[in-house]
Amino acid sequence: MRHLLIWSTQSRRLRRTSISAFAKVFDRLGSDKSFILGKFPDNRPNITLKKICLFALLLPLLFACGLSKPDSAVEFPKLISEGMVVQRDQPIKIWGRGVPDKKIRASLAGAIGSTQVLADSTWVVQLPPLPAGGPYELVVNAQSVKDVYIGDVWLAGGQSNMEWPLKSGVIRAEEEFAKADFPKIRFFKVAKDYSVEEKTDVSEGEWKAANADNLPDFSAVAWFFAKQNHLEKGVPVGIIESNWGGTPAEGWTETKVLAEIAERSYTEESAEILENMEKWKEVLAKNQKNQAVRDSLIGAPDSALAKKASSLDFDDADWAAINLPAANPLEHIAWVRKRFNLSSTDEATLTIPDVQQMAFLYVNGTQIHHKDWGAAMPEVKIPSGILNEGQNILTIRAVNGWNNRPQIGTEGQMYLTQNEKKINLEGTWNYSNSRLEPRPPVVEYHNWRPGFMFNAMIAPLTNYAIRGVIWYQGESNTGRHEEYRELFGAMISNWRRRWGAEEMPFLFVQLANFMERKELQPESSWAYLRDAQSQTLELPATGMATIIDIGEETDIHPRNKRDVGERLWLQARKVAFGEKILASGPVFQTISLDENGLLVTFSEVGEGLKLTSGDEVLGFIAENASGKFEPLKGTLTGKDQVLLELPQGFEPVGIRYAWADNPEVNLVNHLNLPAVPFKASLKTEE
Repeated sequence: MRHLLIWSTQSRRLRRTSISAFAKVFDRLGSDKSFILGKFPDNRPNITLKKICLFALLLPLLFACGLSKPDSAVEFPKLISEGMVVQRDQPIKIWGRGVPDKKIRASLAGAIGSTQVLADSTWVVQLPPLPAGGPYELVVNAQSVKDVYIGDVWLAGGQSNMEWPLKSGVIRAEEEFAKADFPKIRFFKVAKDYSVEEKTDVSEGEWKAANADNLPDFSAVAWFFAKQNHLEKGVPVGIIESNWGGTPAEGWTETKVLAEIAERSYTEESAEILENMEKWKEVLAKNQKNQAVRDSLIGAPDSALAKKASSLDFDDADWAAINLPAANPLEHIAWVRKRFNLSSTDEATLTIPDVQQMAFLYVNGTQIHHKDWGAAMPEVKIPSGILNEGQNILTIRAVNGWNNRPQIGTEGQMYLTQNEKKINLEGTWNYSNSRLEPRPPVVEYHNWRPGFMFNAMIAPLTNYAIRGVIWYQGESNTGRHEEYRELFGAMISNWRRRWGAEEMPFLFVQLANFMERKELQPESSWAYLRDAQSQTLELPATGMATIIDIGEETDIHPRNKRDVGERLWLQARKVAFGEKILASGPVFQTISLDENGLLVTFSEVGEGLKLTSGDEVLGFIAENASGKFEPLKGTLTGKDQVLLELPQGFEPVGIRYAWADNPEVNLVNHLNLPAVPFKASLKTEE
């Protein structure tokens, strides 16, 4: 029996008391309200408030003598690390690995929980819900995690438009960088990874605060969303970025869920993966080795090699002669050289805005710019000190880690400017893609396969409580739009089950307008996928941000990310926080035929419908029984209605709004939120 030496105020001597007996006294006293007042039950008259204060002072000694917290070592997943934000007002899971059968005791902000390590070395402690606050210290056995905040946590998922960082040409990003001091907003970026089996931890990642050093690399959409959450709710905010450009929704959904969906493009493949796990492990292991080799090759070139290959006197006579930009796309690690003449050594400016994806640029052996993935290619100033009067040489090393096919330049956009004189750089360049550096090995994109990204980038996160999900994806599924409603709904339900939250808020972005503008395009795959996204709103606790008005015709990555993030935040206020607000643009309600034409009624109009340009409502088309489509002229009538004029003799069976890859639209509500694209049958409404 362990004992505790206690100084007795009555006898002025040390008294040896058993810890168990002392604990029993404490338990008895702690249950009596009079204890708090310094009064005690009649059977313990000799105990005073003064003695209890002394007891409080002796508590550290009590723990040191045998009731101290467990001290066996534990191992945390990467999410549970310094700087993390945990979800407020929800039970909090802390988990990891340890020595089997050892006790685990965890504490955070006054909450305490305990458990025992299982035979497989895993453990999970659940702490009770806690209010927003911090910074706190999470203590588990003898280990601690510092700088922990409690607030709102969101998972930011999808493909490249969610991944797109602030530094990559986002409109008004410089304003964000200038005010980048939000220590209570933290981002955790899950490293790209995939697996045939579920992983228990992500491969890489760490929590980073929103400061000048870190902010440029944060997801732009997630940043604008997180900032509004922080400012309006006054709580810390954590964003877990788990996204990957160019990826389809099935890659983010559990394989066995997909295998159970009948007769879809991914069903048979999902079943085959589940039946041949060992084969796929071997395939992925080989591919990941190739990827490691490729990644080591496509990074920065050897500095001595680069200086030599970009110098004016380098012998490139055995390189191929190609014509740029006509020869695009190139292959492998592409080195190209172009000689040009100058009449002076004054500063010059290089203009080649289209370089895909990464590149190092040199003039006369000196590096003048490095373009990273996702970064915009600026006009590059070439200082006078490296230019020659007479002959000079521009060398570019370009790499495309996406598809191994780099691109350099577009017609009319390849030139130097010096003293207001333009020197054209189009035409013959010398080209090599294997003489300087080896060709990178072929890397297959197995991450796209059913469930592979889910296994490595979602499954390891599901113990971590979150407020909800923000999602921006769909571009990679437009070719199979007829599957998307079922697939997307299955993915959302799958995630909710794995998080153990059947109505976890799931907020997503509808596809933006993109590509060539056409007035009539009834078979648009992009329009059909937008419609599938709208149908997903049938699921509870979902919200959709419509951005049919802020896309770009020539760029699948529109640079206006602020409106996207802030429109998602409107949906969060309504769906996740239960606010009674207007969060959407006008939504189709009814259609009826009258003597003047078709009368279309909308909800979500707020103070009323309005137009962003002109006095005619744009974007409506009608279909007749023979499948012929006609554009319709529309006018606003009343607060929530649009009257559509029918062509003479045209008998419609249905209408569509904003039904094209890149429709021209101008209908909004008083918050300037755009009307949601839709199609409706006139017969159904009758």
